[in-house]
Amino acid sequence: MKSEQLIQNLIEQTRQILNKAKRLEGMDAATLTWKHDPNAWNILECLEHLNLYGDYYLPEIEQSIKKSTIKSVANFRSGWLGNYFAKSMLPKEKLNKMKTFKDKNPINRELNKTTLEKFIAQQEKLLNLLNTSQQVDLNKIRIKTSISNLVRLKLGDTFQFYINHIIRHLAQIDNLLTAQKSV
Repeated sequence: MKSEQLIQNLIEQTRQILNKAKRLEGMDAATLTWKHDPNAWNILECLEHLNLYGDYYLPEIEQSIKKSTIKSVANFRSGWLGNYFAKSMLPKEKLNKMKTFKDKNPINRELNKTTLEKFIAQQEKLLNLLNTSQQVDLNKIRIKTSISNLVRLKLGDTFQFYINHIIRHLAQIDNLLTAQKSV
């Protein structure tokens, strides 16, 4: 795939994510904290989970881009592991449950609208990083994953994985809003 096209697609997805997040700003605390099941996440918990990943990945990506001296190339070729991780994050018709790491599980935390504000700020940061990444080689820069420092993904794969993870949890939020309306 053309590197430029990949980045443009990811920028468009991130803009759509930002638009969804900004629509959540108009919702009250009761809507944002509603649960259909005490063991499930509410909207703010979904966003906090994403914020915890953003706290890890955004600085990693930013530092790697800043340190890079390798200029962009025309084509991006996804790695087999990165492609697998990115595709595994996409929501399926029936959202497949995945176990989250304990340090990334926000269940029953005291959260408020600052969680949403932080999420929006992280998406704006992501847009800036996507724009900056057009100057570097998406194939050569490797990003350490939150799983292990030994597992590194190409920058292009990391962006896809990270954004697909956000899309997955926004689908979860959509399901929560639908369920809440039917109660």
